[in-house]
Amino acid sequence: MKKLKIVLVLLLVSASFSCKKYLDVIPDNIATIENAFSSRTTAEKYLFTCFMYLPAHANVDNVAFLTGDEFWLPYPQVAQFHFFQSFEDIARDNQSMVDPTLNFWDGSKGGKPMFRGIRDCNIFLENIDKVPGMQEREKKRWIAEVKFLKAYYHFWLLRMYGPIPLIKENIPISATVDGVKVQREPVDACFEYIVQLLDEATPDLPPLIENESSENGRITQPISLSVKALTLVTAASPLFNGNTDMANFRDKDNRQLFSTTPSNDKWKAAADAARAAIDACHTAGAKLHVYAPVVNTFDLSDTTITQMSIRNSVTEKWNPEVIWANTNSMAVQIQALSQAFIDPARTSNMGARSMLAPTLKMAELFYTNNGVPINEDESWDYAGRYSVKTVAVEDRFNLQVGYKTASLHINRENRFYADLGFDGSVWYGQGKYNDKQPWFVEGRTNQTAGKRGISLYSITGYWPKKLVNFQNIIEAGDGGPYTIKPYPWPVIRLADVYLLYAEALNESMGPSAEVYKWINLVRTRAGLESVEKSWSEHSRIKDKYLSKDGLRSIIQQERQIELAFEGQRYWDILRWKKGRDEFNGPVKGWDIDQEAPEYYYRIRTLFNKKFSNKDYFWPISENNLIVNNKLVQNPGW
Repeated sequence: MKKLKIVLVLLLVSASFSCKKYLDVIPDNIATIENAFSSRTTAEKYLFTCFMYLPAHANVDNVAFLTGDEFWLPYPQVAQFHFFQSFEDIARDNQSMVDPTLNFWDGSKGGKPMFRGIRDCNIFLENIDKVPGMQEREKKRWIAEVKFLKAYYHFWLLRMYGPIPLIKENIPISATVDGVKVQREPVDACFEYIVQLLDEATPDLPPLIENESSENGRITQPISLSVKALTLVTAASPLFNGNTDMANFRDKDNRQLFSTTPSNDKWKAAADAARAAIDACHTAGAKLHVYAPVVNTFDLSDTTITQMSIRNSVTEKWNPEVIWANTNSMAVQIQALSQAFIDPARTSNMGARSMLAPTLKMAELFYTNNGVPINEDESWDYAGRYSVKTVAVEDRFNLQVGYKTASLHINRENRFYADLGFDGSVWYGQGKYNDKQPWFVEGRTNQTAGKRGISLYSITGYWPKKLVNFQNIIEAGDGGPYTIKPYPWPVIRLADVYLLYAEALNESMGPSAEVYKWINLVRTRAGLESVEKSWSEHSRIKDKYLSKDGLRSIIQQERQIELAFEGQRYWDILRWKKGRDEFNGPVKGWDIDQEAPEYYYRIRTLFNKKFSNKDYFWPISENNLIVNNKLVQNPGW
């Protein structure tokens, strides 16, 4: 009967779920709930089962990587790369409501079964009190962790699909056929329930992980509070806060699923939550990461140290800036895909795949070395950015002296050089730790990093160096754990929370010294001057930071730069309701088939992306709508 109950709850959410074992840690012949909670050991296994549904943030087919225009891949690809289908369906605008790709509602085509994860969380919460002999403190912690996971799975679905069913409890076996057909709840009710779960979880979570050798990756108070801040900032953003485009989105009972009246109180609540998260992070010892080699054997330049602070805030595991790292999603393959070919002495693939390519749009997003956008800087030649220049000696820590590269690559901020590899750029690390004799990227045809084969190359001429641990060693062969230094994917960094707080403060109260403070902390680590000084001295729009609209634009660009290539930009663009502005138009790169720099640095259009209002939310598979006639499809699908 209990097995039947589980299957019914499964069908409640999706008819496409198969009748697989609900728990792999119990032998097939006795897979019952009673056994799962018969001892502390088996209950702990069930706890870790609840963690298994966390998204694979570090996978290249992460929703946020292939849906926008941050990365591009060679097309067509060879069949050996598993993300081929995701790229073709998502990035190239071929999503389908019949059988959606990266389907987290049902758990198919690359998506994890989030509703199944919520169901398993409910089973845990319903049965944990049955475990004999558990210490009360430990039991409360486990309950809090599972409530957090339940909240995060609801949040992930809400962000992807908009209004969702709230699975507060598993439906009993006695429910009628009509009773197992759940409805989508209004988005405000969804956000409220997620925040309720996080509020219930936070007090019983530890403020920090004390036993790092065995518990890193477990949930803490700073993690829960940071996710709450993200949840409330999302709820306050234009996609969910007063979205008039969703005025006619109603369920079968004619309930309106989106409020069309914006509320500033939502921004105030988000600001309060972000500040609480920052305070908890600081109390736990979190701080922006600054690279400090134990022994500076090679007398590294300030430029290199600043850029290593930026790179290592992502790739150095458990550095003090990481609030939440997903140990179920280790960055291994994504490093190989991001690594440019840089050693001319090796003729094999050198353990690199060299395929994950940032677009030209991302390269143009970063500031000049004056800390303002390239189209605003009074002293930077925006009109001539595609012309070819020879690198001067003063740029030696960023570029290869005497090499010809695009003007776009000269006099840019440190995050540009820390995050991106490109033709003519320095690539520090990978066995060379003297910044006077580093690796260089040479990306034109017939050069080391140039196009090779039908897949192993950057289609745009850029590589996301930021994602590659500088201690990886370039070797001949196929790579793997002996050449790649894995790190758990940083889902939330302290810089992210600082910028969420600045955004919420500006939206709720307008520009102030307090708003500038948190942006400037991030900018200072990147080697930039303050917002006030940079704009007043270098921008064509000198008073931009003094208005709410102007500062909003600055904060949004700051987030896109600071969090570039970390799976954040796509979700930000959506919640800001800027998808039609950002995701419509050509995807561009350099003309990588050319050898001479004058021809290589010509713009090539790789694809023309389309985005309409329907693309703000994922489609629910058609089969679900047939099985459950109380569900309604997202608008436009």
